[in-house]
Amino acid sequence: MKSRVNGKLKDGSKCKVVSGTHKGKSGIVRDVKKSKTGYVTITVLQATTGERFKTLARNVVAQG
Repeated sequence: MKSRVNGKLKDGSKCKVVSGTHKGKSGIVRDVKKSKTGYVTITVLQATTGERFKTLARNVVAQG
């Protein structure tokens, strides 16, 4: 499976979730990983609440 991640998603970059369960949330990218099946997952740390959640990188767009 090929991943569709652009090269802009790195630890510490700002992002916004545009689809999936966490749609509309934004924060800072933490912990980028690739699973055995080829999907790229990231942990997003919300600046406002400090909440962390995991999502697929294909659901995220880099900001700024």
